[in-house]
Amino acid sequence: MPIEQRGVDTVPEAERTSGPRDLVSILLGSNLCLGVIVFGWLPVSFGLGLWASVTSVVAGTLLGVAVTAPLALVSLRTATNLSTSSGAFFGVRGRLVGSVVGLLLSLGYTALTLWIGGDVMVGTLARLTGLPTGDATHAVVYALLAACTVVGAVYGYRLLLKLSKALAFGMTALLALGVVAYAGDFTTAAVPDTPYLLGSFWPTWLLSAVAAGLSGPVAFITLLGDYTRYVSPERHSSRTVLRATCLGLVVGLLIPQLFGTFTALAARGSLDYAGPLVAASPVWYLVPLLIAATAGSVGNAGLMLYSMGLDLDAILPKATRARATLVVAAVATGFVFLGHFASDAQTAMTSFVLLLTAIGTPWAVITLIGHVRCGGAYDPEALQVYNRRARGGIYWFSAGWHPRATASWAIGAAAGLASVSTPLYEGPLLALTGGIDCSFVVSGIVGGALYTVLTPNRAPATVDATAPEALAATE
Repeated sequence: MPIEQRGVDTVPEAERTSGPRDLVSILLGSNLCLGVIVFGWLPVSFGLGLWASVTSVVAGTLLGVAVTAPLALVSLRTATNLSTSSGAFFGVRGRLVGSVVGLLLSLGYTALTLWIGGDVMVGTLARLTGLPTGDATHAVVYALLAACTVVGAVYGYRLLLKLSKALAFGMTALLALGVVAYAGDFTTAAVPDTPYLLGSFWPTWLLSAVAAGLSGPVAFITLLGDYTRYVSPERHSSRTVLRATCLGLVVGLLIPQLFGTFTALAARGSLDYAGPLVAASPVWYLVPLLIAATAGSVGNAGLMLYSMGLDLDAILPKATRARATLVVAAVATGFVFLGHFASDAQTAMTSFVLLLTAIGTPWAVITLIGHVRCGGAYDPEALQVYNRRARGGIYWFSAGWHPRATASWAIGAAAGLASVSTPLYEGPLLALTGGIDCSFVVSGIVGGALYTVLTPNRAPATVDATAPEALAATE
């Protein structure tokens, strides 16, 4: 299979041969991994019992899917990735906002997947073979896992799609086997001696809904376009693609997350997940657990690295996608080592997802508002101006930026960060929300409202991007 040569350029119609089934497969297969499973552990680590954990995860996930899934329709129309597509609203240079947000999201989730997957691999190998569990062993396993991930990411979309299809069946079977393996230790009670993280039930439940539920779909706000750019709108309707996206996200996220909640309660993993998960596993499930940790991590992190390569390629057009992928892989691996040696999982995960959700939500809301306004009509050639080191076009706005859209995002993100509550940082606006983290709501409403008010309800037409009158109309 040849290495994919496409970066963030427009995918020709002849190459847009994927369909809704492929979309479901890639969203399901890539998410059946420990990097997503561990989010089901978060509610338990916060002190919630079974039903509180389940309801918070389900509510947060469904809300997140409702906001995130429509973004898939943008790249269906533009035939390029979402950060580049956002240039229609932020400007062809302002689309760098989306590239940076996507890069940070993918970087964090890649590191998390490699980190948790590597820890479970070390634990299972230690029980199976007596392998030492020191820092040197962790370092070697992290490096090997990252190397396998890079191969899939560099080869690109087609290989990752095949891998996701295989994982959709294989990982589902392994998780079903895991339910049997841990059923004997399962309890519906909360882990003993685990108080509510925020002192009382509802604030902790809301934190879980955001950190464990909503964060899953938000991780895809810049990723969905990586897949739908290969789907042809001439053969597949927007409604069909939207349905497939919703199905893939809901099933692909809830199955692993709820499995994480189930196993966290079974293993009594209130303070840690990987260690108790391995310790509670019956001997016969150790090999399946090792396979799940390896294959699932490669599939999920591979897609994240692939997206990071596209985002870096969008930031640095002179870099090839393959080279950009190698660079971000090295950075992500560095974050894995930092996470293992300098932080604990709960603090790192909670802080990361809440901060990135606050920053990413207003970008997603503004992009969706812009998409609705333009009715899905874009000028694909004008979106590629920055990549060609050119100037002008209907999305040039002011020196390649749309100042009002960019300011709306920045103010929305700032409002969200000022309303966030993490183990490492608490925003000054928390007093106005009774100490409850409403950062994603605040950032989305503020960013979206400002964009709606500050920008005219005008849909950029699919006109000749090089025409002088088109350029003059946008200055």
